[in-house]
Amino acid sequence: MFSSALKSFTSNISSNYTWSSNPSFVSGAWKVYDAKSKSTGRAVSVFVFDKKVLDQVGGLSRSAGQSVKRAHEEVVERLKKEASTLTRLRHPSILEVVEQVEETRNGGLMFATEQVTVSLAGLLAEKDEQERAGGVGGRTSRYVIEETEGGGRRRREVEIDELEIQKGLLQIGKGLEFLHESAGLVHGNLTPEAIYVNAKSDWKISGLAFSSPPTGSSTPSTVAPISLAEVLNHDPRLPRSVQLNMDYTSPDFVLDSNPTPAADLFSLGLLIIALYNSPHTSPLQTNSSISAYKRLFSSSSTVPSQTNNFLSSRPLPKELASVVLPRLITRRPVTRLTAREFQQSQYFDNILVSTIRFLDALPAKTPNEKAQFMRGLPRVLPQFPKSVLDRKLLPALLEEMKDRELLALILQNVFQIVKMMPSGRRAFTEKVIPPLKEAFLQGGGSGKGAAATERETGREAGLMVLLENLKIVSESCSGKEFKDDILPITMVAMDSPAPSIVDKALRSLPIIVGTLDFSTVKNEVFPVIATVFSKTSSLGIKVRGLEAFIVLCGGNPESDSSSEGGPDEMIGSTHDTSKSLPSAVLDKYTVQEKIVPLLKAIKTREPAVMMAALNVFREVGKIADTDFTAIEVLPILWSFSLGPLLNLQQFRKFMDLIQSLSNRIDQEHTRKLQELSHNQVGSPVERSNDFMTFGSTLGSNGIGGSGDSAGVDFEQLVLGRASGNNSDGANGMFDGGWGDTASVDKRHSPQLQQGAQTPTFSWSSPSSTNQPARTSNTSSLRPATLPSQQPTFRSITPDEKMSNFTTLTPSNVGGAAPPRASSVYPILQPQTQQSQNTPALNWTSTTALSTNVWTSQQRTNSSPSLSSMNTLHNQMTNLSVGQPTRMPNQSSTPGFTLPPPPPPQQQQQQLSGSNSALSGWSLPPPPSHKPTPATQPLGYGPGLGVAGGGGGLGGNQNSSNSNMKSGLDKYESLL
Repeated sequence: MFSSALKSFTSNISSNYTWSSNPSFVSGAWKVYDAKSKSTGRAVSVFVFDKKVLDQVGGLSRSAGQSVKRAHEEVVERLKKEASTLTRLRHPSILEVVEQVEETRNGGLMFATEQVTVSLAGLLAEKDEQERAGGVGGRTSRYVIEETEGGGRRRREVEIDELEIQKGLLQIGKGLEFLHESAGLVHGNLTPEAIYVNAKSDWKISGLAFSSPPTGSSTPSTVAPISLAEVLNHDPRLPRSVQLNMDYTSPDFVLDSNPTPAADLFSLGLLIIALYNSPHTSPLQTNSSISAYKRLFSSSSTVPSQTNNFLSSRPLPKELASVVLPRLITRRPVTRLTAREFQQSQYFDNILVSTIRFLDALPAKTPNEKAQFMRGLPRVLPQFPKSVLDRKLLPALLEEMKDRELLALILQNVFQIVKMMPSGRRAFTEKVIPPLKEAFLQGGGSGKGAAATERETGREAGLMVLLENLKIVSESCSGKEFKDDILPITMVAMDSPAPSIVDKALRSLPIIVGTLDFSTVKNEVFPVIATVFSKTSSLGIKVRGLEAFIVLCGGNPESDSSSEGGPDEMIGSTHDTSKSLPSAVLDKYTVQEKIVPLLKAIKTREPAVMMAALNVFREVGKIADTDFTAIEVLPILWSFSLGPLLNLQQFRKFMDLIQSLSNRIDQEHTRKLQELSHNQVGSPVERSNDFMTFGSTLGSNGIGGSGDSAGVDFEQLVLGRASGNNSDGANGMFDGGWGDTASVDKRHSPQLQQGAQTPTFSWSSPSSTNQPARTSNTSSLRPATLPSQQPTFRSITPDEKMSNFTTLTPSNVGGAAPPRASSVYPILQPQTQQSQNTPALNWTSTTALSTNVWTSQQRTNSSPSLSSMNTLHNQMTNLSVGQPTRMPNQSSTPGFTLPPPPPPQQQQQQLSGSNSALSGWSLPPPPSHKPTPATQPLGYGPGLGVAGGGGGLGGNQNSSNSNMKSGLDKYESLL
């Protein structure tokens, strides 16, 4: 007892299988649970008998006595006999036992079988409910069970249609043939409760609790014969499910007490009527009573026959009613059909049933017969119901995939079935993917000799079929499933030594990249394609590799490249992309750094390869940067275009692409430069000549000055003046502009200290009629920029040299500084408009205060000498604003500026010496009449400087010097 209890605790089924929480269905005395093996993951069904169900009948209890206990023990032994008999029998139509029967702790039984969906009795009961709800011929019967994983519910469809019935009855006939002829048994209780439907929609025989060897059998059997007297008497203390069902019992048992194989054929006839009857029950209703059974057979009207349509409420198929049932439901056993004859009846004589029968017998067929069957099967598949395709044909074909010689033919039918089925996605994921992985990823090409060669040939043919149907595969599985299960198979195809398979794999790339994500394509797919492209010696594979690059760049290799090769194709074109990928599959970096080098390394110059490369470059040009296209792509295109094998049309296509890429580079770079020019001040011409402007401001680095400060510092250095005297003026001149009167130090101009902001100069021409030549020369040198704009600074040095003039001997040689080079030429200054409140300089009044008209800025009304004007005209005509020159050792000053006048306390010293840079080099004064602001011309000097109220002429000086007059007289004689 202790050992049996320990045995129940260590049950193989309980420890090795995972069960569902609720039974899938109940059949007779058994509760059927879905289970799965923990080690292999195989789905099974566990049959469990609970002994407590025997105590719940009719209010009977264990106190009924020893007879009841004995009856319960007989029931347990009978059920144990059923499981044991199934364990010893092996046939496709007999329910397969996976784990033999075991006893439970409470005295029950348990055993595991192949997975079954429902019993035929449960299916017919479901059909009755549907017909009551929707009438006869309602919706297809379905059976719902609970899924073992996740606790979710999943609908499993089991349909009852004509083909399903024909297929199931044919399988039952095969099972009976096996029992009668091979096993030497009589089933004895063939009812809908004894038939189960598995996951493949096959009908399986079970319920062998009342099986027995036939009377007078000489075949040895381990099954003990039954006592008909005991099993025919109904025991009200026991459930009906554990007793013989007399509604399907043959009269051989009840009336003759003779268990013969023909009795099972009579029961089969009653079962066939129940399949078509409504409700789906036996035409014999005996209520488990022998007397009622005998009463029914005492009258011909209550016995099923052809005259009363076999007591069926619905019409029966013609072959059944006229041929089969009259030979099954007959009183005499010798006139009944045998199980073998039943399978050969006209009822099963149609193409669909014959196909199923051949498929069931396929393992026993020759290779030639198998190949012929597989070639003709696609023509018959559309006639099959979808349920039969899903649960019968597809699993049967997948089991035959182990035969590598038939792999290609089998896969053609498999993909056609998947395409036809409405639930093809689920079927492909659950049923097709595992055998595909086993066929192509495990043990491919193992072995040696001719057998290995045949297996490898069949494997390659199957791989070709898979690649041809890759579109169906991608639509029947998710992206993750495609990546994990199908992508490795395609990678095997790309590494195949057969060029045809590699070609097909590369042509399938649009489907692959359309299913996978970017990182997978870049990191897993592209390296394999690049390796195949670089290592292949086949021109065909080379071209396919280039077409694969087109796909990876977002193009369509099947499009006509000639229609895309126009000159303006790359610029703003909107070609039809309905047949191409929506965007580039690879990123710009991979295209530029990986694909272009592969193209550059192409050595062959075959026209097919060159034109395929041209199409790749067309797509690259849409992705790559402008500078990369100009530097890397165009040189390669030029090199390829000069291939010696290209004809004129092919060469023109290269030229069209080169032109389109060049136009794109032209437009994009032009637009870029235009955007840059809008963000900079000044015209492009001025900026382009900046590096040639040698007299421009160089900055404050000690090489070039900034503004007038450099020139003033140089003057202070050579004249020996204090550096702090003109610092304010210099800074003012640097910060000033054209009309900036505030830029001149007011300490150096007495009139500016009195409030004159816009003085008028004495040498400015009052009108154009008085001095036409001078006005013409000075007006031509006016700057083009307005005062509000920032001028382009240039220092202009005339072409005249110092050696053209006679050396002047200064009157004061006592260490005075030489004249400044900036005073060699006349200083021309622009006119600034005088405000109404500021008086102009009175030249007549200042002339009266000066005894030397040549050293002061105030001029008389006397006209300058003709020779001086001619000299001035010749000098001014040599000036050019656009081409400045620079004197040696002369500080570069910005254009149109003027150093400030010396301070008042130094004027007497400067006027008394011959080294004065202002008195000895001044121009003759203009006429003494007061000029109007409108006619005042601009004055230009060596630096083209402008001062608000003085500058080159020394400012407004009231004192004169006799020595300076003699120096001017000498200078006048030189002019």
